[in-house]
Amino acid sequence: MIDDGELGAIGRDGRWVVEGPSSMLAMINDFLGYCADRGYSRSTVRAYAFDLLHFARWLAGESRSVDEVTTEDLLGYLSACRTAQLPGQPGGNVVSLRSGRAKGYAPATINRRMAAISGLYSFRAIRDPASPSPVPRGPAARRSARGERAGLLGHLNRPKPRSKLRVREPRRLPRGLDPRETRDLLGSFRTDRDRAIAGLMLLSGLRSAEVLGLNVRDVDVARGWARVIGKGDKERRVPVDPDVAGLIQTYLLAERPETGERAMFVVLKGPNRGQRLTAAGLRRVFRYHRELAGVPAGHPHALRHTFGTALAEASVDLSVIQALMGHDHVDSSAAYIHLAPTHVRAAYDAARDRQRQLERR
Repeated sequence: MIDDGELGAIGRDGRWVVEGPSSMLAMINDFLGYCADRGYSRSTVRAYAFDLLHFARWLAGESRSVDEVTTEDLLGYLSACRTAQLPGQPGGNVVSLRSGRAKGYAPATINRRMAAISGLYSFRAIRDPASPSPVPRGPAARRSARGERAGLLGHLNRPKPRSKLRVREPRRLPRGLDPRETRDLLGSFRTDRDRAIAGLMLLSGLRSAEVLGLNVRDVDVARGWARVIGKGDKERRVPVDPDVAGLIQTYLLAERPETGERAMFVVLKGPNRGQRLTAAGLRRVFRYHRELAGVPAGHPHALRHTFGTALAEASVDLSVIQALMGHDHVDSSAAYIHLAPTHVRAAYDAARDRQRQLERR
């Protein structure tokens, strides 16, 4: 039996691997390398590495090998994820008002882990077609054809079979910051670097990974444009607000240390001074400032949601919102239309006015 405490996931030579004393990890690491070779983002490969590390630790506790897994084992793992007692969660029959569940991992986390496991055994089937996959396949996912998925070629949008090892995920609308929260959060930043990062999220709609992926040559300060590499390695050009462009210029001239790093945003002080700012470093910056400003919702992605909501409230065309925010499908952009309070209130008031006119007749 393997001690699950001897297993760990680390980044090595630009790749993520799961380390441990067992040969059962060979297939996992081959799969992670396969994902990297296919062009999966480093963040996705990292997430898969920790997901499969968690699965390997559970298997070690069950005295099972990756090669011996059956459908019954996967059902047991799914149940273990749903009922796990996590630090900070209420126990017994107490249900958290924030998560809506008494214990266990979030549905999105469980489904991502199941997706990683499904990919692992699909990879094994590629190498060895004689090895059946323990992942049960359900009926094809039924998705309504809307937006880009509809039209004359809608019949070509064949849904892919989905695994039965999924849990239902609640659908929530994106939440932006109100003007007071935005003002307090931005007012707490003390460096032009941090102000520029927040400005690119708030006024250009960039994701955290897109901001961190910017190189100095990607931003044209004079013309006010930025070249952004989004999800799936998709490139787009977004306008940069003049005030944000000024912050970037001041940061480059006065704050950014002399370094050979191509990244736009680098660490300003400490032992890693001059190196590219990491995702963990950015999270640490926002964690500090949202506590300082008293804005618990002040996460990086909330600034992007605020940008999308502002576009919807300004009646910007849906296709323009999609282009600016880098959404694959217009359905993702439509969520901001439903979220925009101005549109909702205007439609509500118009409906009430019509109802009152009918009542007077």
